[in-house]
Amino acid sequence: MKERIVGIETEYGLAYDAAGSKPQTIEEIARRLFAPVVEWGRSTNVFLTNGSRLYLDVGSHPEVATAECVDPLDLLAQDRAGVQILADLTARAQAGIRAKGGEGSIHLFRNNVDSAGNSFGCHENYLIPRRLEYARLTDHLLPFLVTRQLLSGAGHVVQGPDGARLVLSQRAEHMWEGVSSSSTRSRPMINTRDEPHADAERFRRLHVIVGDTNMAEGSTLLKTVSTHLVLSLLETGRVMPSWAIANPVKALREISTEASATTQLLLADGRTVTALEVQEYFLEAATEHARSTGMDSGVVPEVLELWARTLRAWAAQDLDPVADTLDFAAKRSLLTRYAERHGLDLGDPRVARLELAYHDVAPGAGLVPGLEQRGLLRRFTDPAAVSQARSEPPRGSRAEIRSRFLHAARRAGVDHQADWLHLKLTEEPSKTVLLTDPFATSDPAADELIQALDTLPTVHTHSTAL
Repeated sequence: MKERIVGIETEYGLAYDAAGSKPQTIEEIARRLFAPVVEWGRSTNVFLTNGSRLYLDVGSHPEVATAECVDPLDLLAQDRAGVQILADLTARAQAGIRAKGGEGSIHLFRNNVDSAGNSFGCHENYLIPRRLEYARLTDHLLPFLVTRQLLSGAGHVVQGPDGARLVLSQRAEHMWEGVSSSSTRSRPMINTRDEPHADAERFRRLHVIVGDTNMAEGSTLLKTVSTHLVLSLLETGRVMPSWAIANPVKALREISTEASATTQLLLADGRTVTALEVQEYFLEAATEHARSTGMDSGVVPEVLELWARTLRAWAAQDLDPVADTLDFAAKRSLLTRYAERHGLDLGDPRVARLELAYHDVAPGAGLVPGLEQRGLLRRFTDPAAVSQARSEPPRGSRAEIRSRFLHAARRAGVDHQADWLHLKLTEEPSKTVLLTDPFATSDPAADELIQALDTLPTVHTHSTAL
């Protein structure tokens, strides 16, 4: 991506099936899961050598925040590496339970809702220039995000007065505002808390929390690259027609519930349009902008083609052309065919178990790896690149500096701390390095600190996963 840092924060759900053995609370399972992390990192909140952050969030939700990425395929690799790291921790926790005679199974879900109706998120972060007029940005971006679920909704079976149905988005029912500084009480689509993790005079971080957690790599790729292109278009200051929706939250839920591109949206100026029309406008504008600015290189042309193909599929009311690429289409095909084959209603518990299995990333438990291997769900990442991303950072951002520091400090066995902005030796706080440019891949003070660490004898190493 041209001049854009992007990152994804994904919260995971935990469940434990005791299988007749001693029950354990989710809090106990979470502690088991993070025991190896605490053993070496002395915390449930650590930065890994690939530049990402691994931590245990409120409600015992494991969470991975990818390192800062400038390449969409690096972002996919980092995201998938996070899945593998958590899956390995799950396997270790499972082995510990079995070693003590337990027969239960740990499940790790990459979704957005649990059986009690609680929601947990997948947040996207996009670096934008501070000079950008934020109110104008959000006014134009909200209609895109409200209708973006046509591209990246993960799908979810819900029980309604007329029976069970598959809605488009898992997050739609849990959004309460369009724009707000809160992230939990009101759950806005765009969180405006000004926390750039960078030079605040130059940069701002756009924090999008309306998106579903995706299993299909195609959905993640389309979601993030389309948003990047729309942001790039808005950053030009180009005069654009207003698609401001009178009630964005109501529209978000209606599109999800109807699971249709023909949902009628009332705009603030009194016009009525369909969700498909809004997306078609943004696709056409983004395509023209990409071509006129030289951004139509790398993976962008493929994403634009997928975006267009997805909208054509919605217009034809036939999602088969994207059923091997996008979550909602893949899940709808999987669940409806299963229900029809066994003569079941979508509300049947067996269908619910199948839907959960689609999102389960615990080793040997989920459906997606098998779908990918059989060619039923397209994979965009190279397995070798994902393996490398478990311990190495994406290129083109300050994650490279953070990674070199963490590798050096751990080789030397020196107590240290790192976060998005800082590198610090615990016993020498005066040597703290501040990294305010997310695009920097080197820094004189950081290089000096790393070189000093490299002169120390190697006393300790860590697994590539951690």
